[in-house]
Amino acid sequence: MPLHPQAEAVRARRAAAGTPPLYTRTLEEARAADLADLRAAAGTGESVHSVREFVLDGPGGPLTLRHYLPKPVVDGDPPGPALLYLYGGGWALGSLETGDPVCRSLANATGAAVLAVGYRHAPEHRFPAAVHDCYAALEWIAHNADRLGLDPARLAVGGDSAGGNLAAALTLLARERGGPAILHQLLVYPNTDHRVPGGSERTAGTAADDQDPALFNRHSVAWYWSHYLAEPADAANPLASPLRAADHRGLPAATVITAEYDPLCAEGEEYAEALRRAGVPVELRRYAGMPHGFFAMPGLLDDGRAAQLFAAERLVAAYAEGGR
Repeated sequence: MPLHPQAEAVRARRAAAGTPPLYTRTLEEARAADLADLRAAAGTGESVHSVREFVLDGPGGPLTLRHYLPKPVVDGDPPGPALLYLYGGGWALGSLETGDPVCRSLANATGAAVLAVGYRHAPEHRFPAAVHDCYAALEWIAHNADRLGLDPARLAVGGDSAGGNLAAALTLLARERGGPAILHQLLVYPNTDHRVPGGSERTAGTAADDQDPALFNRHSVAWYWSHYLAEPADAANPLASPLRAADHRGLPAATVITAEYDPLCAEGEEYAEALRRAGVPVELRRYAGMPHGFFAMPGLLDDGRAAQLFAAERLVAAYAEGGR
């Protein structure tokens, strides 16, 4: 279908304003613009009961872990479920601040604690630094579940874009290392396979223009990968390209969300299919007419809010099943 009218309005405004794509800017400019764009598109962040931060020892230095609680914890309450949510930004952009509105929304919609970690960014810290930081956060959450009032048997991971890539990588690494246990994985338009530009790279959905400078496009994808990988051989590492894992059996049940006008659409759906072939329960939903990034844009796109509620429904169902 054509680009959704609401998404087309966003695209047209950017085109009319002559807004330069992030991949044409310096990293400092891109990081500032990314934060401003996401704040404008996410709307006012929802109120939650409390937000607190912990500083933990990471493999490359201190890591900040932000903990969102949607409701007060009362003495005698049973341990509750949790989601480790990893923000997107192509491994080079993004922050706890850009991911804040989504974390608040998911906490309120699921009734679960949501935790976010400020992992190291490329190119200052290239692959696999972010993966190892996120795994350290996952371990810390599992080991401190009692302190946090959490049920370690109902711990999910999730993320959008590069955050979805990191979430998928965590499931592979946790399986390899024998834990922590992950109940469910929420992958929102994830990067799952490094594609050689002009070679094996696939297009997005049925009618997407993957070169439109007013949208996230294949040039955006190549720019982010160029910052992330330390060397070309890293592209084949399953922790960078989860689709290339030799075996996807035994991974957590998954919810995969894709967008039609997104150069990552095909690889996200291929990953869902790879999980399905391996016997992993998967729910895949493509949002027609939507561009990359829509999940974090509920202030501008109705489907952004709808997708967040769908993700929350899937997590609530997983938590209920895991609590039996």
